[in-house]
Amino acid sequence: MEARNLRVSDAEREHVGELLQKAVGQGMLSLGEFTERMDTALAAKTRGELNVVLADLPGITLISDYEPPAYPTGQPGYPYPQAQHPQPQQAQYPQQIRYPQPHQPQVGVPATGPYGAANAAIVRGRMSTVTRNGAWIVPPSVVIDTRMSSVTIDFTRAVMQTQIVHVSINDYASSIALIVPEEATVDMNDVEAIGGSASNKVRSGPHMGPLHLVVHGKVRFGSVTAKHPFGTTIRRMLGS
Repeated sequence: MEARNLRVSDAEREHVGELLQKAVGQGMLSLGEFTERMDTALAAKTRGELNVVLADLPGITLISDYEPPAYPTGQPGYPYPQAQHPQPQQAQYPQQIRYPQPHQPQVGVPATGPYGAANAAIVRGRMSTVTRNGAWIVPPSVVIDTRMSSVTIDFTRAVMQTQIVHVSINDYASSIALIVPEEATVDMNDVEAIGGSASNKVRSGPHMGPLHLVVHGKVRFGSVTAKHPFGTTIRRMLGS
């Protein structure tokens, strides 16, 4: 049987593909011609059909005349030399430096002064009545996060952990009452009222008594009032 009628293998088709790539690199074939010839080479069944795509290329060894080396240089049993493709080098990046992240307060909870939300008593209300009274333990910070609620925070019999308590308010359309003992003082200079009111009906001097409230935050279309318990003014008038 003539060599041109011998069946071709996938290795021979791959070898022809490499020769066609070299022809493109040398300017002998355009990309369109390369595509057409590759389609023919992939469909070829005999060496004669495969050689058609190489016949008019000068300096190219035809498949029928190609003699594989006595000792294959590729994988074991591979009849033709394999093209050596350089392995891509992995880009080297400097090691990422991780910096400590600052404390992030809870979503929806405003800042609570120097103590942060982790050490705060959080009072939440949505169209409801919320009351804190009696001998409840007051941490260094109190967060009032309310919407359209009636809120009463009574400090008169509460157990204080610190003399100064920071009260942070984030409110929409609520009525907030802060009830403090007669000896307490309240600072409300940092309260922003938007379409609402902020009233301080107790002494606002320096923190010399057992409790000093520092109130800050925003009141939107609502009210916040710091006051003494009911009847304190009458008892003062009567001297009791």
